[in-house]
Amino acid sequence: MNTTIQINELESLLIAIIVLFLGYFINSKVAFLRKYNIPEPIVGGLVVAVVITIFHFQGFDIVFKLSMKDALMEMFFATVGLAASYKLLAKGGSRVFLFLALATVFIVIQNAVGVSLSKLLGLDPLLGLVVGSITLSGGHGTGAAWAQTFSTDYGLNTLELSMASATFGLIMGGIIGGPVAQRLINKYNLKSDFGESGNHHIDHPDLVTYSDKEEDRITSKNTIEVLFILLLCVAGASHAKDFVDSFGISALRIPEFVYALFIGVFITNLCEGTKCYKINKETVDALGTISLSLFLAMALMSLHLWELMDLALPMLVILVVQTVVLALFTYFVTFRVMGKNYDAAIIAGGHCGFGMGATPTAVMNMGALVSRNGPSPQAFMVVPIVGAFFIDITNLLVLQGYISFLGH
Repeated sequence: MNTTIQINELESLLIAIIVLFLGYFINSKVAFLRKYNIPEPIVGGLVVAVVITIFHFQGFDIVFKLSMKDALMEMFFATVGLAASYKLLAKGGSRVFLFLALATVFIVIQNAVGVSLSKLLGLDPLLGLVVGSITLSGGHGTGAAWAQTFSTDYGLNTLELSMASATFGLIMGGIIGGPVAQRLINKYNLKSDFGESGNHHIDHPDLVTYSDKEEDRITSKNTIEVLFILLLCVAGASHAKDFVDSFGISALRIPEFVYALFIGVFITNLCEGTKCYKINKETVDALGTISLSLFLAMALMSLHLWELMDLALPMLVILVVQTVVLALFTYFVTFRVMGKNYDAAIIAGGHCGFGMGATPTAVMNMGALVSRNGPSPQAFMVVPIVGAFFIDITNLLVLQGYISFLGH
């Protein structure tokens, strides 16, 4: 039995920051990682996860105390909401539903691949759904929820497989997004409407870039004001979720960060409409980038890579095929359907993130891309709304359809 080493809250936060520094350092030395925009939290997080895995096999389990992780994720999505003014929503609102339709079609394909390969390899076809949209488009939480259902209703123990599959997807979603999108950008010589370089915050004061290379002119007063608004969104999200669940629709499993996002949308448009207060978008940008970076560093450094070793070879084959299918779909379909322009390329990179991993992975992919190639506010509006909320609903409907089709 392994000895558990507990890392307290402060030390865990310090290690998360070290993960980011490590990612920045490695990326600065490895041209391949820079060329294909592999995000720093993925790079640094995987190195630390490998070290922790080595300790695991030496008889020591390192456990981080990361109670801030969820709050940081909600703070980031609140900044996405604060960036979504009614002008942007009016301009790109229809593209949200176009992308939702596209992502739903891919979920159908993803499950078809999983079920078909499971049958071909002599496995229960229901396991194909586990290594399909349950864990890849759904993530760890959806995987855990369905594992309980499969155990109760069908006598299948899928919890370990679900966690390993979701972990594999989280890693691969962060790895393939940059190369797919950057190849599209280079091949078609695509440019951001706001330009690749320059100080976008001076030229476009209301633009939120999520680029760590941007020069932010922020003050302590602005920081405190925006931090107050973000914490208001995070605190309000918990109460909003409890209120909505009180009406008996908790089965939708709408996560708290979705409420934080929409509270942010409400606040920014209320301020714009009444002109009672102007939210400093540069501060929103800086705090959003910090929140996302720390959240992803915490998520990656706490991965249990040894769970991937529990994947049987047939399941690993299916997951590799799923990765290839997603890369091809986003390259040839997502990019073209979404307009075959710069925004479409960034959206394709984001689709790789939540098609295999989770919405924060999608945003991380897009952040790495826009840091190099220029802002894409439309992508940062379309992908999080679909990936964080709507896709869970369509995923549930598609899964129910597949289970009925398989005769269960």
